[in-house]
Amino acid sequence: MEIKLNEPWITGPVRCQNGYAYIDHPFWNAEKQQADHKREYIGKYDGTTFKPNKTFLRLKAEYERSRLQPKPGPVPTDICLRQFYGATYLLDQISDKTGIAADLGKCFGSLAPQILSIAYYLVIEEGMPLYRFRRWSNSHKHPYGKDIPSQRSSELFGLIMEDPKMAYLKYQAKRHSCNEYLAFDTTSISSYSTLIKQARYGKNKEGDSLPQINLALLYGEESMLPVYYRKLAGNITDVKTIENLIKDVDFLKLKKLKLVMDRGFYSEKNINDLMKHHHKFLIGAKLSLKFVGKRLDSIRDDFVSRFNYNSELKLYIMSFTEEWDYTEEKPRSGGIINDKRRIYLHLYYNDQKATDDKIRFNAMLDRLEYNLINGTPDPEDERLYNKYITIHETPVRGKIYSFNEDAIKKAEKNYGYFALMTNGIKDPVEALRVYRLKDLIEKSFGNLKERLSMRRMSVASEENFEGKLFVQFVALQLMSYIKKQMDENGLFKDYTMQSLLDELDTIEYYQQPGRTHHLSEITNKQRKLYELMNVPAPS
Repeated sequence: MEIKLNEPWITGPVRCQNGYAYIDHPFWNAEKQQADHKREYIGKYDGTTFKPNKTFLRLKAEYERSRLQPKPGPVPTDICLRQFYGATYLLDQISDKTGIAADLGKCFGSLAPQILSIAYYLVIEEGMPLYRFRRWSNSHKHPYGKDIPSQRSSELFGLIMEDPKMAYLKYQAKRHSCNEYLAFDTTSISSYSTLIKQARYGKNKEGDSLPQINLALLYGEESMLPVYYRKLAGNITDVKTIENLIKDVDFLKLKKLKLVMDRGFYSEKNINDLMKHHHKFLIGAKLSLKFVGKRLDSIRDDFVSRFNYNSELKLYIMSFTEEWDYTEEKPRSGGIINDKRRIYLHLYYNDQKATDDKIRFNAMLDRLEYNLINGTPDPEDERLYNKYITIHETPVRGKIYSFNEDAIKKAEKNYGYFALMTNGIKDPVEALRVYRLKDLIEKSFGNLKERLSMRRMSVASEENFEGKLFVQFVALQLMSYIKKQMDENGLFKDYTMQSLLDELDTIEYYQQPGRTHHLSEITNKQRKLYELMNVPAPS
């Protein structure tokens, strides 16, 4: 039975069989040398009502997106335009290369060009508020091609729903290699709004006294691109986030997760959860952990020797295979499974770190002593006072104090040492290389966050916050690509990211009535920058 669907993008007949609707695509089968048919399932039809499936919605979104984009090739126009083009062209190419444009089109349809245009603006106009978008839009060629007033941008943020947003993140996650380690970290975003439900006072990583949202991020270690983000309440500590991350990873269908984390995420439960789901991990290990301290004490006298020195890293290194006491609770019976799992413990010693640790530790003790003498001890230092200082109170002399020499000696013996724990990387040199990439990502994210005005968010509603955060994440993806290419090609010696974009932004796009468009002159320096960005120069 043939059915009629009023959709201009459906070019073949739609037929129904056993309640299933198909687009019938006739074609010539060269192998069989005869006419043939290919069917594309698009939903269900019960005789009166058609229920579309995901394929139908995807095809419709692709059609809507194609209508909004200019056709390839020069096209005469009745409009006279002169706009800056070089920087937005670069972002166009990056969006295509990384699949950002295609995935936004599949998930958001006609909203995709507006999302991209605002993301472009955030990247090119460092730290500028959105109310200045009109001025930028008039002078630049961009995907949407029109102004998005402040009120309209707020409406756009409110239209970014959870389902298409998560679908986009899933599509982007699929583009990352299963062999790539993913760096996991959190950062805080302060909020002026009192309407954000998850804004809480917590340990603010920026030092602000505002309520905050925590943002959990997954970054590719090799691609240096953000894969996924998740909003958390501001008072959630790092160690509590791993359980939900594992659930998120299952949703993203990243079957073989390889995770690198700092020691703030360490807990026995987190390690057991990662092992339970067969995920690989590399995590900073605290020297105060019982099995780490025991192993370090056993080799401390022989550690700093020529035999353990690595000339490439300029560090002393030792590595051991250890047994992890794995526990797992059976979901139905509540019984406990106890087992032994293999892990690798990599230990490192650095002379410069030993000096820095010594200076830092003594500066901390000086601060505690000074505040105590002046009667201004900081309540947040209570744990440190309890650990390193003993306070006595006598009827005659009042409060007197003394240092806890045992605790101080215990801290001093670990100057210069640090440890990594993993179930996936046997080589200590490779483990340190991967872990250091995590540090680079953390530092670069701080810089990028500054450019995108993500340190403090001022929005009118919860929905607007979610939508703006998503657009900023898209902008972060674009900027991360640029930063990676600049790092790899040594461009930071001669450019900042802003100066590189400014250099390209001088290329202009001209349209004159009745003629095809043309570009202003492109210098050899600009062509070289496009080449180093791994995109072709515009033509």
